[in-house]
Amino acid sequence: MRRVVRQSKFRHVFGQAVKNDQCYDDIRVSRVTWDSSFCAVNPRFVAIIIEASGGGAFLVLPLHKTGRIDKSYPTVCGHTGPVLDIDWCPHNDQVIASGSEDCTVMVWQIPENGLTLSLTEPVVILEGHSKRVGIVAWHPTARNVLLSAGCDNAIIIWNVGTGEALINLDDMHSDMIYNVSWNRNGSLICTASKDKKVRVIDPRKQEIVAEKEKAHEGARPMRAIFLADGNVFTTGFSRMSERQLALWNPKNMQEPIALHEMDTSNGVLLPFYDPDTSIIYLCGKGDSSIRYFEITDESPYVHYLNTFSSKEPQRGMGYMPKRGLDVNKCEIARFFKLHERKCEPIIMTVPRKSDLFQDDLYPDTAGPEAALEAEEWFEGKNADPILISLKHGYIPGKNRDLKVVKKNILDSKPTANKKCDLINVPKKTADTTSVQNEAKLDEILKEIKSIKDTICNQDERISKLEQQMAKIAA
Repeated sequence: MRRVVRQSKFRHVFGQAVKNDQCYDDIRVSRVTWDSSFCAVNPRFVAIIIEASGGGAFLVLPLHKTGRIDKSYPTVCGHTGPVLDIDWCPHNDQVIASGSEDCTVMVWQIPENGLTLSLTEPVVILEGHSKRVGIVAWHPTARNVLLSAGCDNAIIIWNVGTGEALINLDDMHSDMIYNVSWNRNGSLICTASKDKKVRVIDPRKQEIVAEKEKAHEGARPMRAIFLADGNVFTTGFSRMSERQLALWNPKNMQEPIALHEMDTSNGVLLPFYDPDTSIIYLCGKGDSSIRYFEITDESPYVHYLNTFSSKEPQRGMGYMPKRGLDVNKCEIARFFKLHERKCEPIIMTVPRKSDLFQDDLYPDTAGPEAALEAEEWFEGKNADPILISLKHGYIPGKNRDLKVVKKNILDSKPTANKKCDLINVPKKTADTTSVQNEAKLDEILKEIKSIKDTICNQDERISKLEQQMAKIAA
């Protein structure tokens, strides 16, 4: 019988690294031993966790700032311990959260055109973990809702707008949490843990909806992410240390829908998922390749598409949201691969002859508008992402500043029968922030004045040298 090749518009997706002058060079990528991606990207900026003496820091570069990055380039450096994870807010391209070994989560506002001075003052510091914070993840549809997970085996969900910890899941995991993923509308989370369990949790009811013991039997780290249809995709290791990927239905986690063995490399597989095309990209830490698979409703459910291979191993990987891609070039994914000393964009393209907008490749995708306010979500409302069309490309709008309005602790009456205690974050008053803003303004004005003075001095020097040249020439 002749074997019929499966029909798929993504069978010929190919990856291509950009030219050297479009890379970000001379970056000292962090060497901290932690299995996060070390890189976060949005349509304006690329953020990379770097080596920093005396604390933790990360770089935030405007996408167009390619080439060699000067050693004196300003950083975001408010943490007192190494930064372990960073995540851009999906509803504001200038807001980024970071988790660190110093047990805190910090939320930062990046100036519209990038940093001109190093940033040491976050908009808000979220304190509640007793050990290092290795995971931060913004809610996909509710504004200012941030999840953090630490090595204290606790998950805390914060209202960043008030600086409060509103949900504390500290008794659900008996061992270290490897990763946490929100589902499409942010009503559930799934976690992979060192105890080899994959859990599906309803964070507002504070209950485990489904769990699977020994989802992967190997001892090395697992990853679990939600897919758009509500299924859970996991990567892990078999008892023989072979890398595996699996697909699960949370309503029945006895047996996986699909389970595939891959190879015997020991790098953790980081999954990146595109809900619009149902493609999963697997990037192994320390690998030099990206494998990609299409998830469908027909057996074997997880279909291997292809592998992008390169020579250099990857230290980390950033993944651009759909609205940051070039739709005119049929680009369906863009990765930012971290080497030891540079960051290299890799572009995934579907080959098409036509120059017209390919609406089958670009269904409406999640836009930057939040579907819910934080308070609505905490009260129990759910909403799917607000979708936008990419037909005419995505034009970033004006982002509103992140305002943190701290509640007065004295006004809030203690609520009875609450499962979680509100963790009181040290409050900074509005007065101190205005004083800080004034001080910053003074600093900037001083710097502008000193630069102008330098320019005047240089102008004088140039005219003197020109006079000398004229004399010698005469």
